[in-house]
Amino acid sequence: MNTADEFDTGLMWFRRDLRSTDNATLHLALSRCRQLHCVFVFDRAILDALPRVDRRVEFIRESLCELDNALRLLSHRPDGGLIIRHAIASEEIPRLARQLNVQAVFAGRDDEPQAINRDTVVANTLQAAGIEFITCKDQVIFERREILTQSGTVYGVFTPYKNNWLSRLAPKHLVDHDVKALGQRLAPHPPEFLAPVPSLADIGFAASNLHQLKIPTGMSGGARLFEDFFKRMDRYDTTRDFPAIKGPSYLGVHLRFGTVSLRRLVAIAWQRQLAGSAGAAVWLSELVWRDFYASILANFPHVATQAFKPEYDRIIWESGPAAEALFAAWCAGHTGYPLVDAAMAQLNQTGYMHNRLRMVVGSFLVKDLGLDWRWGEAYFAKHLNDFDQSANNGGWQWVASSGCDAQPYFRIFNPVSQSEKFDPEGKFIRRYLPQLAPLSNKAIHAPWLVKQLELQAAGITLGDNYPLPLVQHDQARAKTLIRYAAVKKTG
Repeated sequence: MNTADEFDTGLMWFRRDLRSTDNATLHLALSRCRQLHCVFVFDRAILDALPRVDRRVEFIRESLCELDNALRLLSHRPDGGLIIRHAIASEEIPRLARQLNVQAVFAGRDDEPQAINRDTVVANTLQAAGIEFITCKDQVIFERREILTQSGTVYGVFTPYKNNWLSRLAPKHLVDHDVKALGQRLAPHPPEFLAPVPSLADIGFAASNLHQLKIPTGMSGGARLFEDFFKRMDRYDTTRDFPAIKGPSYLGVHLRFGTVSLRRLVAIAWQRQLAGSAGAAVWLSELVWRDFYASILANFPHVATQAFKPEYDRIIWESGPAAEALFAAWCAGHTGYPLVDAAMAQLNQTGYMHNRLRMVVGSFLVKDLGLDWRWGEAYFAKHLNDFDQSANNGGWQWVASSGCDAQPYFRIFNPVSQSEKFDPEGKFIRRYLPQLAPLSNKAIHAPWLVKQLELQAAGITLGDNYPLPLVQHDQARAKTLIRYAAVKKTG
């Protein structure tokens, strides 16, 4: 059979892959359909629960404008772009498939529990109507059970997973899915489906500070960021841990929504690693972590609500009004520990947090304040532009020592020594806590240890314009070791 003629009409459902270049699902759909419609659904099952100002929704909307234009150019017709809906996706996709009289719906695979439930409903509804639902791997290099131990089990430790991943990596995994030659198969939409990308107001949202932050959107934005990072990639291993330095790629939100091709990023990092670049090797490891955490969530879905290691669910966390007050102070960046507070200010103001700081503030919440890691996970899920459930859950379980390949529970970050080591001149702290700017580089990491005369000279009154520490780290560490003793108990 000529697969190009397999279906007369198909529907491509864009989700976490908002690009026309190197999109495996789009390529598959165009290859198997004589004509193809493309749709994106602003899914009310997700959006209705969000605050009315959300950078991610604005990022998606801006990226869709570029994708819509790219599809029109690809199809060489003004009516060959995106159909966009604001509805419950699990209801709208089957409805649209029937309206367009398609024989198949194509979508990139998504192994988040909520997405699996949604896709099961869609698949069953489509099947009842005689329509195929075909999914495709696109947002990871290796998925589900593709990377297994010699005994056929899923890896729970990263380094052997990475070694296997790298040994398996081959050019066939990094093929560029070029669709330029298939663009004429993008179907003209019936008149009732011709509408521009809706405004934020059309879907019930208001503008955020996305543009003030100069966060580039869409395929072109992702390409510009990567072009800038490529010049710095070879130094990534020495710059990535210092939040005041331009070290990271800042591509997290683009990877999350698929405005960049992971395959292209891996291909270039792999080439640089083979050429001897230590920076590229470390950055490639970070991309492998994404696959690793995706594999964990796909194979151990209980981690979405429980500890990966069940014995860690025996820990009794702080609770009640006092615990809630500690959590509120952590959320607001009022802990009294400058690096923690500056990191939370960065998150609250920009939706971004440096990866080193994610570990520091996570450890502080769990092991200094004694609060359930799930509280922090939920706060990050609400505020991170690049929120990805598998990576967010994996990171939080790592700092809580309850996850796969996590740091041992008795390894507890000291927020002051972390500050002195990774922000030695206090540049990052000063950027987000300007009230502490007059302090010396030595004093800025722990203001409560500073002599009163220096505080007065800097115009700082602890407990007034900067908080006193919520806890003393050494005392909190001792309590944490007692708290985690529950892990060692049996039965």
